Amino acid sequence: QVASFQGVAVRSLSTSSPHEHPEHGRLVYKGNLAKVVLGVRFFSYSTSIFNLFMMPYIILKTGIGFESLFIQAAFYGLIGFFTFVTPVTLHVLTKGYVIRLYYKDEMDTYTAITYNAILTEKATVFHQKDVRIPDITKMFTTFYAKTKSMLVNPTLFPNPQDYNHLMGYDKSFYFNLEEEKEADERK
Repeated sequence: QVASFQGVAVRSLSTSSPHEHPEHGRLVYKGNLAKVVLGVRFFSYSTSIFNLFMMPYIILKTGIGFESLFIQAAFYGLIGFFTFVTPVTLHVLTKGYVIRLYYKDEMDTYTAITYNAILTEKATVFHQKDVRIPDITKMFTTFYAKTKSMLVNPTLFPNPQDYNHLMGYDKSFYFNLEEEKEADERK
């Protein structure tokens, strides 16, 4: 005989919602390219490491050699260039990609989770007043948190008000004509 559990209510002992983090606060954003960024960077790192270990073996076994020292230096330099530059370039381009963004109401702080150089998660804590929008739109920057560039997709915020608060769009706009006239007179 098989026991049936239909109709049995299951309660959770947790008092927080599934999008609450005890340390960081409420989850307001989750990037949809997190696994892609991690996968591409991991693949780049692994192929570079494989290249570092296999190139001496391949060169010795195949007898690839050049008479000219200059040609040898150029060949090894080219191999080394792609071995080291590709992972570094990928890191520079994706280091500001925000995987998750949390907001703590009580302290008005945000915690942005990004990947660091060794592919582990790094938390950056900042206040809304630390957010600066770049004057010129940049390809991999939505805003600066203190001095660190961050990249988010505004359409992935489940609540648009969270994005507006992050960017400071919810603040009242104050324009003083007297100050503007004084500034023009000083020029």
